[in-house]
Amino acid sequence: MRVVLDTNILVSALITKGTPPDILYQAWLREEIELVTSVTQLHKISDVLSRKRLRKWIEPKEARQLIATIARKATILRETPVTKRSPDPKDDPILAIAVSGDAAMLVSGDKSDMLALDNVEGIPIRSARQAVQVILEARTKDGSPPKNEVLGLSSR
Repeated sequence: MRVVLDTNILVSALITKGTPPDILYQAWLREEIELVTSVTQLHKISDVLSRKRLRKWIEPKEARQLIATIARKATILRETPVTKRSPDPKDDPILAIAVSGDAAMLVSGDKSDMLALDNVEGIPIRSARQAVQVILEARTKDGSPPKNEVLGLSSR
């Protein structure tokens, strides 16, 4: 499943282990989902992770490792079209990645703008928690047994 993870999801994955953003990040590392991004988003992630206020939660080494891993393993779009679909113009590049990258889903923590859109050109925009559920349901539908433990979820 091709997925776009908004920058806030990737940053949250590094800050809070075991949460839905981290579960999605770990699923990508295990190649259970395909991460689609762009050169522009890689620059944004690098900029955000270099902020001094995040250093109390994210070690610089961990930030560099995230960037290097994305650069090595993700599908990176070199160019994306200009789009004006969000009330917040800063969100438009992420929406463009989803459309250009033929993503099955865009995952964001931005409740006021991104999640409020619900979809972009038919591509659903979901919270990290919703995305984890969608991935589990997709596995069940394709005949794979539910693997809660694979996505880091317990079957409580």
